[in-house]
Amino acid sequence: MYMGESDHSLDSKGRLIIPSRFKEGLGEKIIISKAFDPCLYIYDLAAWEDFVSRLNKLPANADRTRILKRHFIGGAAEIEIDKQGRALIPAKIREYAGITKDIVLSGNGSNIELWSKERWDEAHVEPEDIKAIAETLFSDGYEI
Repeated sequence: MYMGESDHSLDSKGRLIIPSRFKEGLGEKIIISKAFDPCLYIYDLAAWEDFVSRLNKLPANADRTRILKRHFIGGAAEIEIDKQGRALIPAKIREYAGITKDIVLSGNGSNIELWSKERWDEAHVEPEDIKAIAETLFSDGYEI
């Protein structure tokens, strides 16, 4: 499980140094994909396969399914982590997320979110908003 957040920066070639607390669980290859938000998701191979399996269970004849699959699967790249623990993030994927140099990594359970620092700060949610979101989900029948 991936949790916690930390600030980092990419080097001049667009490489991310994977923090040691995440590195062990990720393995030697990772998948980086576009996300719902204007950020990227980082998956280990097993979590990615699980995610794609769930996408593949959606009705193939539905336009919305194809759009989601194009976004997540078409917008993904398999990346090898080098011996120094760096992952080269393709420019096209960085562009989608507005990532240039300063970034935030946020553990999200089965994956890691990779945000530009600027977009992360813009997406900040106040504690009272978290409470309202939770209350709405609970009133819809969801439980934690």
